[in-house]
Amino acid sequence: MSDPILSIRGLTKSYASGTEALKAVDLDIQRGEIFALLGPNGAGKTTLISIICGIVTPTSGEVLVDGKNWQRNYREVRKAIGLVPQELTMDLFEPLLNTVSFSRELFGKAPDPAKIEEILKALTLWDKRKTILKELSGGMKRRVMIAKALAHEPKILFLDEPTAGVDVELRREMWAMVRRLREQGTTIILTTHYIEEAEEMADRVGVINKGELILVEEKHALMKKLGRKVLHLQLIDPMDSVPEALGNWDLNLSDDGRVLTYEFDAKADRTGIPSLLSAMRDAGIGFKDLDTKESSLEDIFVRLIDGDRQGAKA
Repeated sequence: MSDPILSIRGLTKSYASGTEALKAVDLDIQRGEIFALLGPNGAGKTTLISIICGIVTPTSGEVLVDGKNWQRNYREVRKAIGLVPQELTMDLFEPLLNTVSFSRELFGKAPDPAKIEEILKALTLWDKRKTILKELSGGMKRRVMIAKALAHEPKILFLDEPTAGVDVELRREMWAMVRRLREQGTTIILTTHYIEEAEEMADRVGVINKGELILVEEKHALMKKLGRKVLHLQLIDPMDSVPEALGNWDLNLSDDGRVLTYEFDAKADRTGIPSLLSAMRDAGIGFKDLDTKESSLEDIFVRLIDGDRQGAKA
């Protein structure tokens, strides 16, 4: 494997109040990958990104960007990074084209109208290039933030909740653009509350909770390792509660007692399904249909965070 484009070692951040925002984070990001960082609000996602982007100073630890130490090579490293923050930060009385062009020159890049035009067209912003920013919709302003981050052609693009408050159509356009960027060699690191986006887009997933990186895993391996299947049984007659005869299985009732749900490990030698169906037959409980569903990345994420909380209480 080639050298990582981003290498983080022992990164911590503590505030005077005593709050530990990050706890000794170690992480390598490979060139050209899409890495999704998931975690609940306040988990440390934005703090981690802000440190890597030079906005927040860490308490300890080291960040290497393309093999170069952040603090010793600040100017060079900063040029390699593009950031789309959560908050919209722009001069709202400036025309769109001027704003994006200025962002390129701010990083020491020579003016390149053709490159700016290419970026604006990719984000469906070219027709709005002369529009004052305050006159744009929220979704359009979000696109402008992405255009500003791409203007200096960074090697690494950080997207901090990039599609928050954006409609579904625009979200799809943005992710099509992210795929194109990756194909061109850009490394993309995103945080998102829309876990289905991470499931669709990411090569690897990291889960952070209470400042601690609790898991980093290739997405498909993670889903294979931690994914479970759910069996839904559509009952002929609704039930008020799960009978004692089925007490050996972890069952739940839903849909006003018409659906019996059983969660099982699909990789286990024994799923328990044949014996469950046999016990249902013996108890006179009939069903008219059944189906199974794989756990989604969201199911896995919730289970990991819940497990982390339980571990903290123990």
